[in-house]
Amino acid sequence: MHIFGISLCEQKKETFMKKLWWISLLVVVLGGAFLRLYKIDSNPPALNWDEVSHGYNAFSILRTGADEWGQTFPVTNFRAYGDYPLPLNLYITIPFISLFGLNEIGIRIPHALLGVGTIIATYFLTLGLTKRKGMSTVAAFLVAIHPWYLFTSRFVLQSNVSIFFLVTAMALFINRARSKWFVPASLFCLGLTLFSYHTTRIFSPLLLVVLVMLYWKEFRRKLNIFIIVIFFVPLPFILLNPDARARSQEVFIVNPGVVSEIEELRNQSTLPPLASKLLYNRPVYVLKKASLHYIDYMSPHYLFLNGGTQYQFSVPNQGLLYVISLPFLYLGLYIVGKRALISRDKAYQLIFAWFLLAPIPAAITTERFAVLRSTSLLPLPEILVALGLFSFFTYIRANLRVQQFMVLVFIVINIFLLGQYLNQYFGQYREDYSWTWQYGYKEIVQYAEENKGMYDRIIVTKKYGEPHEFVLFYSGLDPRSYQSDSNLMRYTQSNWWWVDTFGQYVFVNDWEIPKEGHVFITESEKQVDCGPLRCLLITSPGNAPRDWQKVKTVQFLDSSPAFELYEHK
Repeated sequence: MHIFGISLCEQKKETFMKKLWWISLLVVVLGGAFLRLYKIDSNPPALNWDEVSHGYNAFSILRTGADEWGQTFPVTNFRAYGDYPLPLNLYITIPFISLFGLNEIGIRIPHALLGVGTIIATYFLTLGLTKRKGMSTVAAFLVAIHPWYLFTSRFVLQSNVSIFFLVTAMALFINRARSKWFVPASLFCLGLTLFSYHTTRIFSPLLLVVLVMLYWKEFRRKLNIFIIVIFFVPLPFILLNPDARARSQEVFIVNPGVVSEIEELRNQSTLPPLASKLLYNRPVYVLKKASLHYIDYMSPHYLFLNGGTQYQFSVPNQGLLYVISLPFLYLGLYIVGKRALISRDKAYQLIFAWFLLAPIPAAITTERFAVLRSTSLLPLPEILVALGLFSFFTYIRANLRVQQFMVLVFIVINIFLLGQYLNQYFGQYREDYSWTWQYGYKEIVQYAEENKGMYDRIIVTKKYGEPHEFVLFYSGLDPRSYQSDSNLMRYTQSNWWWVDTFGQYVFVNDWEIPKEGHVFITESEKQVDCGPLRCLLITSPGNAPRDWQKVKTVQFLDSSPAFELYEHK
């Protein structure tokens, strides 16, 4: 009985611990969901031009089966503004637009849910790798609260889709012993990343090569080979399509401007001609620049101190990870490298290869510290931090109670840092950087739509970028009416697609607004004479003809003027 009593006690303790871990994971998931859904319609403070483009194109497919340009069910890319984003996000968004409507909630909620799904996938990826529930819960907790993924999963980004499917693919593969279907499901998810974001079109094939090299015997099944053929064999043909390469031509390290720079350096060189050619050429330039950028993405400066340089993808001068995690990340990387290279553990070799390959797509582009292009790293920093934290306990030989206390302290400090971050994110950032979110478009479109019966023409400045898409989105214009509009004027220029007119609306550059008078000439050379017409002009501050009357000012959230509205009757 005594032995039976001890056994029963141990069973109860084990049952309690299982429930505790599941409750902990549930708290993490629900907390992560709350952080992503709270005020998602108003923070970020406005929809940017990419969000309204994805939203309206999804709406167009829902209503007509084609995007706004008339392309039926796009598969490899859709045109958008001429940057040809990938289409998977459109199809994910459609059910939510159908449910919630064409608004902030309808297009942002799926990305918040993808963020929650990535938290869950991170837990199971870490559990399959380490077999430790505590470590896995901490990794999921860090994904839920770290600024990098918290910030980006609150609005529409293609990278949210690619991150979710990438992490899910790896979680399925690492846990493949649980089911024979996990490997084909993993390959299927990895294949979907090719239609999610441009970055994973580069990264996922590299990761697949590593997978096949490490686990060749497990890829010989017919179903696995079939999935690889379906997704990956057509990829070179997709990438050779000019539409698919349109964006890369602008952001790749070697672009027309750089080629001219290389030629100029070669001409200015005092070295012999052969030496100049060997020193100043495209391969050397790419290697040098890409190496420097690659190191940037591994640096504490980027990860913990200053973060990204684009205000729409991270809070300025705020690290992507909390600084308390710094020593544990690099300790975790050391542990992974050691187990991969010395112990020859295949699972850790896969994770190590993932970490080394992930910065490549970002490194070969012109921009330094590009948050989105380096998202293939996620959620490895969080997994490495959790691994480093628990490995630290081993090194200091801490007993269980000390470990539990230190984990609790680590969590409390992270929650405190999260509080500071949220205070900045919902406060100063929202006010100071509403301009970078094209704030004010919703207000001007609402005013124009409410009062359009009073005007023959509504003229809108292009200063803040792509005003026609905001009009389409916020007015909810029927895509069929838009595509068949006899007044629709669209054209391509400088590898970009522009819209100058449709319906009552006319879109002009700031410099095309006259200093006085009432005649406007669009970039496509269409003339609009407001002399005999009733016109509403929506322009940037201080940029209206002298004899027009101001009727309204729309301000950014820092109280500076964004748009001014004028009448001419």
